[in-house]
Amino acid sequence: MATIRLGDYNRLRVVKEVDFGVYLDGFEEGEILLPTRYVPKGLKPGDDIDVFIYLDQDERLIATTERPLVKVGEFGFLEVSWVNQYGAFLHWGLMKDLFCPFSEQKKKMEIGNHYLVHVHIDEESFRIVCSAKVERYLSKDIAPYRHNEAVDLLVWQKTDMGFKVIIDNTYPGLVYENQIFRPVHSGDRLRGYIDQVRGDGKIDVMLQPSGHQQAIDFADALTDYLIAHGGHCPYGDKTDPETIKQVFGVSKKTFKRGIGDLYRRHVIIIEDDGIRLTNP
Repeated sequence: MATIRLGDYNRLRVVKEVDFGVYLDGFEEGEILLPTRYVPKGLKPGDDIDVFIYLDQDERLIATTERPLVKVGEFGFLEVSWVNQYGAFLHWGLMKDLFCPFSEQKKKMEIGNHYLVHVHIDEESFRIVCSAKVERYLSKDIAPYRHNEAVDLLVWQKTDMGFKVIIDNTYPGLVYENQIFRPVHSGDRLRGYIDQVRGDGKIDVMLQPSGHQQAIDFADALTDYLIAHGGHCPYGDKTDPETIKQVFGVSKKTFKRGIGDLYRRHVIIIEDDGIRLTNP
């Protein structure tokens, strides 16, 4: 028999309608209410619907069609809504806020501030809670990544060396300062690329693919820029690296490689005042 995944999405069948919503088949958990405010028009007994299952104020299972910012087993960058004598409550996109007890806070959380947390089910209370002590939820296994492999990143925090990130919701990594060519903030979700997995398991990450693939990717972006700007770009070989970084979010080296790739393919011509599409 199927089981309910608490703190996750479930596809459940409507078993009956009531004045305050519909009840869904929760298998061994019994019937689960989907309140009226979340019931799509035309939904009737026998229909299946995708819902998120969590606990209401009375710790009963309840369904919603709202999509939380994070689900059980994931990391998220969430804002504190309120604090009481037991801990902090963070907004995660649902009516009931997410609880972080004081024991799971690195420092006392304050209303209005955002914190990186891991969402999980407390083994003792069976409640959905979160923890700011995220290190304990990151894998310590050696990651099976290859150089230049694309990954999903959640930016964790700034360090003297760059930014700590969480890779694919599983592994810790680091993006070095000299690899960052655009504004980056804690909580950002970005596409990244593996530079290397070190012998001690630490992972170096880039925000752009390296080598030839990076040049190809930027060449496509530069073509889009040219099309959007009437076929002309006022930047070229003599433009200073900081301007290139601010405008395009890449290094001067990548910029020159992209220009070279487009020039060899006869997509552009190089002029004194920049570059221009051959067929704008």
